[in-house]
Amino acid sequence: MKKIIKNGTVVTASDIYQAEILIEDGKVAQIGTNLEALGAEVIDAKGCYVFPGGVDPHTHFDMPFGGTVTKDDFETGTIGAAFGGTTTVIDFCLTDKGVPLKNAIQTWHEKSGEKAVIDYGFHLMIGEINDDVLAQLPQVINEEGITSFKVFMAYKNVLQADDETLYRTLAFAKEHGALVMVHAENGDVIDYLTKKALADGNTDPIYHALTRPQELEGEATGRAAKLTGLANSQLYVVHVTCADAVEQIAEARKKGFNVWGETCPQYLVLDQSYLEKPNFEGAKYVWSPPLREKWNQDVLWNALKNGELQTLGSDQCSFDFKGQKELGRGDFSKIPNGGPIVEDRLSILFSEGVKKGRINLNQFVELTSTRAAKLFGLFPKKGTIAVGADADIVIFDPNVERVISAETHHLAVDYNAFEGMKVTGEPVSVMVRGEFVVRDKQLVAKPGTGQFLKRAKYNTPVIQSESLPIN
Repeated sequence: MKKIIKNGTVVTASDIYQAEILIEDGKVAQIGTNLEALGAEVIDAKGCYVFPGGVDPHTHFDMPFGGTVTKDDFETGTIGAAFGGTTTVIDFCLTDKGVPLKNAIQTWHEKSGEKAVIDYGFHLMIGEINDDVLAQLPQVINEEGITSFKVFMAYKNVLQADDETLYRTLAFAKEHGALVMVHAENGDVIDYLTKKALADGNTDPIYHALTRPQELEGEATGRAAKLTGLANSQLYVVHVTCADAVEQIAEARKKGFNVWGETCPQYLVLDQSYLEKPNFEGAKYVWSPPLREKWNQDVLWNALKNGELQTLGSDQCSFDFKGQKELGRGDFSKIPNGGPIVEDRLSILFSEGVKKGRINLNQFVELTSTRAAKLFGLFPKKGTIAVGADADIVIFDPNVERVISAETHHLAVDYNAFEGMKVTGEPVSVMVRGEFVVRDKQLVAKPGTGQFLKRAKYNTPVIQSESLPIN
């Protein structure tokens, strides 16, 4: 059905203007004033911003970790994302050494296909590089439309890859048009510090942070950036938490290296002290890299404002406090790593960023939607409001105030990382390809309506004639 959105203020990464939007066949058909279309439903966005749907490039739904599986799957996870104003997620497909890559990809299709209420794509984990894996990767890119690869520099003996694997992945990515993502922490030193802490009887959640100091994130980030420069390739550093890592990314970019950085809401508003909460409550805040000392928050905000960091992901990876996080009582290394973030990603950045003058509206859209769409082969189909783009649209009330709580969120997990935090601004209605997923803060979509997205190669626009270059 045709729809016309009226009376809203349209905001993209480059513009802010009053206009009406005609939606037809799932796409933005026209932008202008006094629009009319026979039989069109009129949607009143008075007093609201009209944003392009959020693109979250970093989620973990239905992911096995530490002997358990994340509480939120592709159904509850994408429902939470939709309520938060995110219309596209890119999830991480984990692989096993010696197993064909297509098997892992098929597993993730089975996890998602009948459950997602918003659109989604996959990144592919690279745990080893050999002739067999290299022979499979072109098909992953060209036929599966998976054009980004994740390499872990942490989680020794579980997910961690060595430097040869990282470098060869970078070299392949340069040749074949893929973007390499890296979890940058020095896993070898972390493994030593963890064993030492446990041997000394230090088992509480705070030691998760103390055994993963920010110097080790900075070191790994710098190492990955230097290998990227050596390979003349492209790198995306996920979940940047601290000044040490920001400095390494900024230095690499000044040298002309093709390095991009992502941070997450939790690192902007929470700090290391949360891991010291009594009665094992600190376990709720155990994820990797860990929360840092509070002074790092100003560094991250400045990096978002000045362009040293370019995107805001969620690193959504939720585990129940009861029954899952509790697996680490008496041994912090056994606490499942991750937290519930995806639903509050946009609201926190708007409230703490835009409302407090740290970033402007255009930067808000750039950070939550447009830049990720460009980097991961979705722009301009996703990530903007323009004629021909998918009608992924968020009608956002900038003035409503609310308190974040597990009692009102839409995820399945039993706690909220931002419990009790007051925020201003939230999505009212959310569309994916012109159809409501959330309408007037009520879920109206059914599981399985989300579509898998085959993505373009790095720096290759989806629609050449309507594209903007990555810069």
